[in-house]
Amino acid sequence: MKFSFIHAEKARHSVSGLCKLLGVTRQGYYAYSKRPLSTRVCQDQALREHVQRIHRDSRGTYGSPRVQQQLRRQGQRVGKRRVERCMRSLGLIGRLPRRFRVTTQANPAHRKADNLLARNFTASRPDERWVSDITYVWTTEGWCYLAVIIDLFSRAVVGWSTDAHPFAALPLRALQSALHRRQPTAGLLHHSDQGSQYTSFDYRNLLAEHGIECSMSRRGDCWDNAVAESFFSTLKAELIQRRRWSSRNELRSALFEYIEVFYNRKRLHSTLAYRTPAEVEHQHLHDAA
Repeated sequence: MKFSFIHAEKARHSVSGLCKLLGVTRQGYYAYSKRPLSTRVCQDQALREHVQRIHRDSRGTYGSPRVQQQLRRQGQRVGKRRVERCMRSLGLIGRLPRRFRVTTQANPAHRKADNLLARNFTASRPDERWVSDITYVWTTEGWCYLAVIIDLFSRAVVGWSTDAHPFAALPLRALQSALHRRQPTAGLLHHSDQGSQYTSFDYRNLLAEHGIECSMSRRGDCWDNAVAESFFSTLKAELIQRRRWSSRNELRSALFEYIEVFYNRKRLHSTLAYRTPAEVEHQHLHDAA
């Protein structure tokens, strides 16, 4: 065990210093280093390389549960504790989500919808239930507001938009994007909070034009829209907090890459049994064929 530690650390520390620290001789270490590597050592070295690559491909966001699941997808059956030890030895950690603050304000003059979703964040098919919300990110140019629409079946972000202001046009563009991309049939349920952007005439009218039923959270209860809240927490931990943003255009480009390339198509979701939204939707199409 001591010799294997020296072998792993010799690139950063002198062999003689490590031998002295651990109370072994250099002759003993060099004799050890000339022996053929054991099967276990070879397996550990290969595992370290796989774990490093998975963590790097996740943009440094995966903790041990997702790393373990990705290893399994690659055909490697590795225990949770072994993955944890490997990541700890490499100094690799995941990104922990934090909650965003409420960003929308209700307008007493606008008509509200009942909470038809009632915290049932499941769906039997794509485009059966959508949830939407708004958050904001600071850039050197000022605040940048982000509106998203998430499909509850696959957890895919099906529509999103950014703007310098949190006016009704912001989520309206996200909704228009989702409608253009998905072209849902009538009967879709759309859930949001009671913010004035969502209770506005233009937004409610666009929902009605497409036969979409409207549902809204109870006032001040973030748990009624927990999936959207969770997405923003993940986004903040995995992208927003990792750097300073010099402009809204820079942020928008990063959001496009994160949402369209990584989150929807590559990121493993624990609520989807560690599959990606794209895989879930592809499997649904295959099963329905």
